Amino acid sequence: MVVRDTVLLGDPLLRERSEPVEDLDELKPILLDLKDTLTRHQETYGMGRGIAAPQIGCMRRVVYIQMPERSFCLVNPVVEWMSPETFEVWDSCFSLEAAFFVKIPRSKAIRVSFLDEQGVEHVEEFRDGMSELLQHEIDHLDGVVCSDHLRDPRDIAMRAEWEKRYRAPGVGM
Repeated sequence: MVVRDTVLLGDPLLRERSEPVEDLDELKPILLDLKDTLTRHQETYGMGRGIAAPQIGCMRRVVYIQMPERSFCLVNPVVEWMSPETFEVWDSCFSLEAAFFVKIPRSKAIRVSFLDEQGVEHVEEFRDGMSELLQHEIDHLDGVVCSDHLRDPRDIAMRAEWEKRYRAPGVGM
């Protein structure tokens, strides 16, 4: 198991735009590190559904999603469409050490084109929680963190306060 350090807010690397994966041979070690690191974060923080390669210092356009109902990777994802309908979510991030949450708008649905780990192209529409999650992770590939979307400085909550007031049982980050 290779658990990589997480690049934290304030590190300039987190603000860089990632490069596309050109050679799928470079993908396997990245995916293993993403999976191991996400698994450790899920154990440590008790939440988390995805991680982007820049969060482990790998500047490639790769996202790994790991949830009980589905685990998959998105290589070179491109958001092709975003619904004009939005909703507000409380978002946090491992790059914030899940220390605080920000209430931000996200599109209710998105359509994403991406390659899987075998290089097969997919175009898929995601709604609600998956839409929000993929917007968050794909933002990382462009050097954007969730706090960049904050509209009102009053829409910040420390994790303990967020859990007390807003977290529904069984709902993760």
